[in-house]
Amino acid sequence: MIDDRRRINPPSGGTSAPVFARTVKEPEYLPSLRPTRERGPNDLRKIFLQTGIVPSASGSAYLEIPITQSKTTSLIPPRSSLKIACAVHGPKPLPRSAPFSPHLLLTTTVKFAPFATRNRRGYIRDSAERDLGVHLETALRGVLIGERWPKSGVEVIVTIIEGDEDAWWGDSFEGGRGGAGGGWGLLNVLAGCITVASAAIADAEIDCVDMVSGGVAAVVQDQENGKEASRLVVMDPCPSEHRDILAACVVGYLPSRDEITELWFKGDAGAPPEELIEKATHAAAASMSVLREVVLEAVQAKFQGQLPEFKGKSKRKNDQPDVEMTG
Repeated sequence: MIDDRRRINPPSGGTSAPVFARTVKEPEYLPSLRPTRERGPNDLRKIFLQTGIVPSASGSAYLEIPITQSKTTSLIPPRSSLKIACAVHGPKPLPRSAPFSPHLLLTTTVKFAPFATRNRRGYIRDSAERDLGVHLETALRGVLIGERWPKSGVEVIVTIIEGDEDAWWGDSFEGGRGGAGGGWGLLNVLAGCITVASAAIADAEIDCVDMVSGGVAAVVQDQENGKEASRLVVMDPCPSEHRDILAACVVGYLPSRDEITELWFKGDAGAPPEELIEKATHAAAASMSVLREVVLEAVQAKFQGQLPEFKGKSKRKNDQPDVEMTG
């Protein structure tokens, strides 16, 4: 770990929640803590989305997928939540030394907070964060109308406050496949980054052909009573709820144009991937319903008192109600 005199450096090793002796010594107690998917295959988790959280930025948004309630008495959360903040700076002129560009230059940065995952992250961006930034840039590049902003640049900065884990924490004690981590949580993170970045760009009033949203689908195969269950395609998978994830797909989808701007496929589906891509598209379309409502509420709050239909109402931007998507 790099020495930094401006902050108190944490331990070099990873940090984790305490695991008590009962969990380790009683083999039958640990499997009872494993969370199970209580939603249907086509049901999505609730989404909280709000714009205008960073006053100094041109546009900003915050997205959260809260932890579902569990009946277990363990102090360790059975599932991880997803909390992402995004700030958009620009469009702003490029430096005079920069070469002339006839279109808008897009720069995306994705960074995990040091405490975002179970294993503590470093302050320098790693390869996973750089890959997420490239995928996010690909998803947003096909949305912006860059010709309207020549020799200008816009910067999209995404901070992952809490990321979705790759597997259930107990797999490391059981010796399961999920204990090593397969990077499945990154797909949920990317889908959240696409949705929250689209909301922040709309809040910054940057011209776009459409709003883009992210969706995830996966092929899972869970074991019950020692027998392997048949493969099942689920939307919005939570890695902690599934013992084995065989393949997963995340898309960036434009519903009005019926186009896909980003596609990231991982794993072996064992069959043609059309069904998996279609399920991910349906998940993105469901997230778009929340995104549209949030943007509409933000526009109404911004123009309150200026248009006849909004006269007499409060002009405070933060008076907009919170929008959630039910599963």
